[in-house]
Amino acid sequence: MSTQKKTSQRQGFKTGESIVYPAHGVGQIVAIEEQVVAGMKLELFVIDFEKDKMRLKVPVAKAEQVGMRKLSETDFVERALKVVQGRARVKRTMWSRRAQEYDAKINSGDLISIAEVVRDLYRADSQPEQSYSERQLYEAALSRMARELAAVNEVSETEAVRLIETNLNKGPKRTAKSLEEDEEDAEGETEVEVVPAQEEAA
Repeated sequence: MSTQKKTSQRQGFKTGESIVYPAHGVGQIVAIEEQVVAGMKLELFVIDFEKDKMRLKVPVAKAEQVGMRKLSETDFVERALKVVQGRARVKRTMWSRRAQEYDAKINSGDLISIAEVVRDLYRADSQPEQSYSERQLYEAALSRMARELAAVNEVSETEAVRLIETNLNKGPKRTAKSLEEDEEDAEGETEVEVVPAQEEAA
């Protein structure tokens, strides 16, 4: 192993390993390259994101700083699945602000935060339709969570989605009435979206 270490392992990450990169989700380290930039030798992780048909080069020295991490342990995945079984927590703030918060959680790379978005935006068949932007954020969070579950449990992404949805349906009975109650519980009254005058003018 010591002879290989020079070419295939850096900062605890090795070639062939699946990792999580906050802004893009699960990728695979396909190589560790050296490049000379401004006269300095720089080592780079070459990461492929197969689903997005994308390749990213991340300086080895910056990997931890940008939040690159190993796949979650199985017990952490179990915790994330418990999160999606919980009651949806809907804040009484304007949708644009909530959407920003959900987006930040999805791109945090933190599996528990992503699971919270899945839980809060999930709609059962018996519930009111989601808006287009809610649906988009839900799909993004679900896909990000499923990819990591699939990589950890070594199953297909479709099976991982099925597992998440099974856990979502184990949660409190998700009917239109209970969703309204959840929103009332948040602050004692149902949410009313108010658009400030300056936003209308913009």
